[in-house]
Amino acid sequence: MSQPSPLFENPKRERFFLFALAGIQFTHILDFMIMMPLGPQFIKALSINAHEFGWLLSAYTFAAAIAGIFATYYVDRFERRELLLRLYICFIVATVACGFAPNYHLLFIARACAGAFGGILGSLVQTIVADSIPFERRGKALGTVMAAFSVSTVAGVPLSLFLANHIEFLGWRAPFIFIGFVSLVILYIGYRNIPKISGHLHHVHEGSRFQQIYQIAIAHHHLRAFLFMGLIMITGFSVIPYIALYLTANVGIANSYISLIYLCGGVATLVSSRFIGHMADRYGKVLVFRVLAIVSLIPLIVTTNLVPVPLWVVLINSTAFFILISGRMIPAMALVSQLVEPKIRGTFMSLIGSIQMLASGLASVLAGVIVTITAEGKMEHYNLVGYGAAICGLLTFWLVGYMHSDSKK
Repeated sequence: MSQPSPLFENPKRERFFLFALAGIQFTHILDFMIMMPLGPQFIKALSINAHEFGWLLSAYTFAAAIAGIFATYYVDRFERRELLLRLYICFIVATVACGFAPNYHLLFIARACAGAFGGILGSLVQTIVADSIPFERRGKALGTVMAAFSVSTVAGVPLSLFLANHIEFLGWRAPFIFIGFVSLVILYIGYRNIPKISGHLHHVHEGSRFQQIYQIAIAHHHLRAFLFMGLIMITGFSVIPYIALYLTANVGIANSYISLIYLCGGVATLVSSRFIGHMADRYGKVLVFRVLAIVSLIPLIVTTNLVPVPLWVVLINSTAFFILISGRMIPAMALVSQLVEPKIRGTFMSLIGSIQMLASGLASVLAGVIVTITAEGKMEHYNLVGYGAAICGLLTFWLVGYMHSDSKK
């Protein structure tokens, strides 16, 4: 598999480049994640049930999945930087529109628009990293960019919850307006620090665009990658969207402590992301993924079976959950990004992004169908969701071996 040529002679420039990409990841991940801890507020303010809340979450993911499929037609035919910044502007507009939506139905539409642009951004950022950073250093680079998940939980989610709880005239709208302002700053940083990336444009593509995409989509090793990434997302996102609801309704955690839970998990994952990336580069991405995949099942099962316990027990378990569930993605994405040549990497990663979003959307909807809220306000059957997620996690342990062998071809 060919390696990208170095874009940066100065390591400092590479760091600013990765920081800009991490900033874009931070804002679109935060835009998705903020819906989860705000679940109790949305259910109350919009007079909806858990199933309707699941659909509100899935509006983002399903739109991102569909947009990713459409993106395959053009993502490898445009210069990466220009496409990234233009999509980011559209994402900012859609996110701010969420903050001004007057009712559930218009919020659903605005979330779908934000998801459409945010989903493409996610796969495009990963494509740019794969195009720019050699495979032997890619785990650490992806760890830096994917630390955006951690930063969003460390600073973004608690701050957004604070704004939603303390700016009374805005309420749940405040976080979306906040994300819009932060995104404008990141847009400027990206404009200044992301270089032109056009090496993929020099390759000659044979046949019609539909035939090219079809051949990429049906290749056996690509299908295994799609299944692998889909199962990874189902493992996490059948459980994650309902953590806040379960902790407040069943475990007895006060709503005011939900931001603390995300803060502790975010700080820990912020520290662990680069370390996990370094370990993946040093000891092998398959080995590190398999260790994380197995160990992550412990806090996953505990999370979905928790009974009323002290806050410190919840904090230890939830922090381990965030570290391990998010940590799996670092070696996984490094392996998957190496399966294809640069000339089709944008198309392939767009399809990967669509699978990720589709799987996470289906996971939250199916979990919303399984779990029920009793007349007393308790959640039931969350443990069944956890057992199903654990089975998917075990399947990824087996499938990752194919990612390793396919990446050598």
